[in-house]
Amino acid sequence: MTSPVRPPTPYADVQADRTSRGRIVPAICALLLTSGHLVAAYFTLLAYMADPAGPWDSETVAHSDFAAGFALALTAVTAGLSWVFVKAGWVRRWWYAIPAGLAVAAVLRLTLLAPEL
Repeated sequence: MTSPVRPPTPYADVQADRTSRGRIVPAICALLLTSGHLVAAYFTLLAYMADPAGPWDSETVAHSDFAAGFALALTAVTAGLSWVFVKAGWVRRWWYAIPAGLAVAAVLRLTLLAPEL
């Protein structure tokens, strides 16, 4: 028993466009999120690398707090973008873990692991 040959559908080009768009949009989202995470990780690293030279070096403590605060704000932005991209179905749910980990590291630097004078 053989099946009849199907004629080409009029929407074949649209379906091909959907598959290429289905690959490009998640890649762009992943690139955007990855660049945001790298910048946040860099500022978190800067916050942890700041070590005051002595009790007179309050400027280093302020720079560490600024870097950790900026990293925390950037992780909030990337977490919001992750939420939007996951809800749209463009990326998977594990993308929530990266901003959560960076936020925990930044909050720890601002509170428990803050540099002391």
